[in-house]
Amino acid sequence: MSLLTQIFTWWNGQTIGTRFHTWRFGTKVGQDEFGNVYYQGGKDSEGRTRRWVIYNGYADASAIPAGWHGWMHHRTDVSPADEDYKPREWQKTHRANPTGTSEAYRPPGSLAATGERPRVTGDYDAWTPGN
Repeated sequence: MSLLTQIFTWWNGQTIGTRFHTWRFGTKVGQDEFGNVYYQGGKDSEGRTRRWVIYNGYADASAIPAGWHGWMHHRTDVSPADEDYKPREWQKTHRANPTGTSEAYRPPGSLAATGERPRVTGDYDAWTPGN
């Protein structure tokens, strides 16, 4: 990643400040299946060990899988890399939030949906003032 990108953008990977903090205090904890790299080091305002992620691509919090989410938010002290985390059989595979992309859900009748809007049925009466 170019140095100019790190200086002038915050949404793409890491900033120059995060790079410096990672170099100074960071210890790599692990990496998820999407290429996001997780670190810990230093202390936060509550005295806990600070934890952070450097995203592989755009910074999107919904790109963190469930196992790493629990570790990032101090729900567990054991990272998924240390415990060999395996999702339960009833858990779906992680999918990043598609809002704002071409894969976003567009229900029938939505202005963003393709096709023609369905006709209104007789079970709906429009509201008028005074009724």
